[in-house]
Amino acid sequence: MTPQTDPRAGAAVKAADRAHVFHSWSAQDLIDPLAVAGAEGSYFWDYEGKRYLDLTSGLVYTNIGYQHPKVVAAIQEQAARLTTFAPAFAVEARSEAARLIAERTPGDLDKIFFTNGGADAVEHAIRMARLHTGRPKVLSAYRSYHGGTQQAVNLTGDPRRWPSDSGSAGVVRFWAPYLYRSRFYAETEEQECARALEHLETTIAFEGPATIAAIILETVPGTAGIMVPPPGYLAGVREICDKYGIVFVLDEVMAGFGRTGEWFAADLFGVVPDLMTFAKGVNSGYVPLGGVAISGAIAETFGKRAYPGGLTYSGHPLACAAAVATINVMAEEGVVENARNLGASVVEPGLRELAERHPSVGDVRGVGMFWALELVKNRETREPLVPYNASGEANAPMAAFAAAAKQAGVWPFVNMNRTHFVPPLNTGEAELKEGLAALDAALTAADAHTEG
Repeated sequence: MTPQTDPRAGAAVKAADRAHVFHSWSAQDLIDPLAVAGAEGSYFWDYEGKRYLDLTSGLVYTNIGYQHPKVVAAIQEQAARLTTFAPAFAVEARSEAARLIAERTPGDLDKIFFTNGGADAVEHAIRMARLHTGRPKVLSAYRSYHGGTQQAVNLTGDPRRWPSDSGSAGVVRFWAPYLYRSRFYAETEEQECARALEHLETTIAFEGPATIAAIILETVPGTAGIMVPPPGYLAGVREICDKYGIVFVLDEVMAGFGRTGEWFAADLFGVVPDLMTFAKGVNSGYVPLGGVAISGAIAETFGKRAYPGGLTYSGHPLACAAAVATINVMAEEGVVENARNLGASVVEPGLRELAERHPSVGDVRGVGMFWALELVKNRETREPLVPYNASGEANAPMAAFAAAAKQAGVWPFVNMNRTHFVPPLNTGEAELKEGLAALDAALTAADAHTEG
């Protein structure tokens, strides 16, 4: 699709947006949303005809890129056949989506409860865990993001929680492993793993194991920084959960459906949780859909006891048809393998080369098509390029980097002092190299704020 220039149409879209759309996570008077005219594959463009390589995959969900013709066709065909139907009925698209998802989830996570997105998937996973165990508390990590609904945002570790923190949501936080900024004074991954597990078990002991329903972790934390857990950590958490009868919940909303080069990130670590949340990549975000994959033991809890929860649009036929088409496209076109192979052969070496050239890059970490560059003022001290949760003038160095990236023709994922490299999973080698070259140019703006 060739971008068309139509500034007047763009101005009208922008005017209507500014007059009527209330944007999430934003001070409404301080934002300037780009008016998007179209998108295809790994690119989108504005009404001026400027095209951007999307290094964000939307919000890390367009895993097969924009406007994939097979998924678009599936949505159109489902709309012509059965646009919507209540969740209490068996519907072909819903049944097939559940079957395809269950085929790919680890272990016996064979029952699928559909939600409208990731946040309400987390809400329901926690409700299931509490009802299954009869216990009130949930443990979650400080560096985490689990969604914007009330329970999910209270489980979240990052500052977006603070304005909505009820202080009474039954949530206890702990430090998960993060060697670059270790809370355990570790020098190796082995030390970080062992000390993080000891810290978690001590937290459980002091909170009272019999009061804890669940531990929830992002398998690979996403927005919080793409910190791939060290070998043995998730297996250790699994053992701790088994020891104390705690439900282990893995949040795969961002990491799932190929993002890490496996269908689910849990497969990288050989770990099977009791509950697993998903959304985003399940249908590349084409129609809102999320869900909880449920183990046999927890499903049995609600075999003859009604589960007290549901959603009007649970398993919406259009969303499920998009999921069926997306999963089939990913299988037929080798999308997961592409993420694994090009992540290892192009993305990782390319990002590490950038780190060698740019003093602002303090750390490179990730897997598959799921990578982060941590930007610093000083590599020796590891002082972040901007302070934690910076805004306004304090965030100017990251704002300068983001502006330079857009000028170079890529749309960057920027959060705090990091930029994430998370393009669609079927992005080709040439496009990935284009993105790396643009980041190379943009990082000079960050370098200008380094010391020494």
